[in-house]
Amino acid sequence: MCISSSVGRGARNDLADVAAIQILLNLNLHRFQDPKPLALDTDGRIGRKTLECIEGFEKGVMGLPESDALVAPGDATVAALLAGLPAGPTKDKLAIVLPLATKSRIELNFEPLKTGMMKYGITTPLQMAHFIAQIGHESMSFLYTEEIASGAAYEGRSDLGNTQPGDGRRYKGRGLIQLTGRANYAAYTKFTGIDYVAQPERLSTDPIVAVDVSCWFWKDRGVDKLAEKDDAKAVTKRINGGFNGLDDRLQNLKRAKAVLGL
Repeated sequence: MCISSSVGRGARNDLADVAAIQILLNLNLHRFQDPKPLALDTDGRIGRKTLECIEGFEKGVMGLPESDALVAPGDATVAALLAGLPAGPTKDKLAIVLPLATKSRIELNFEPLKTGMMKYGITTPLQMAHFIAQIGHESMSFLYTEEIASGAAYEGRSDLGNTQPGDGRRYKGRGLIQLTGRANYAAYTKFTGIDYVAQPERLSTDPIVAVDVSCWFWKDRGVDKLAEKDDAKAVTKRINGGFNGLDDRLQNLKRAKAVLGL
């Protein structure tokens, strides 16, 4: 299901759900009869234009005699909208999975994601769905590539390899999946041959590196195998160490599965 609650007239109209339906409607405009409606603003706000577009799709594209301008999770309208998606990976599909991500953030991360996921073999539908769901939560829809906290809490954490003064702040969480601790930075350095111990900030400031280190972590820690078992709780625990934000991760996963036809 690409939405978790109803969208439309008299519906709950959660911001993310409305945005997802708006994006789907825009991707299906070519199926409308002429004159075709103008593209909707994908702002997550329900209004007259969005309601009219839902009605137009249900009556003009689906051929329903009447429309209540209401879309519900898993209903025929959602299925018809998903059926109109183009083949292959697209920025619009990524926007459906993470409807709160800004257009500029989608633009910034799309090509690095395509490259990184292919490089590390994150190419099966289940892996792709779980990976995007997890990085979407970890980065707050690509808003952050660096942990908001200072990192002082990691000071002296020998389990993270933080043995030198200042290591906690220096090696705070960075990347779309936040790599944390001197030992982890050193492991990624060894793998790439690039000294990220000396330049840790690149994991957050370089979009290509922010994606690559997240893909590396996914493969290196065996998260790929957990994803193939479709075990969202195990995937979350391997990445987070617990279950923080599990509900949000699961909502991302539902949208990713819907887009990928799972």
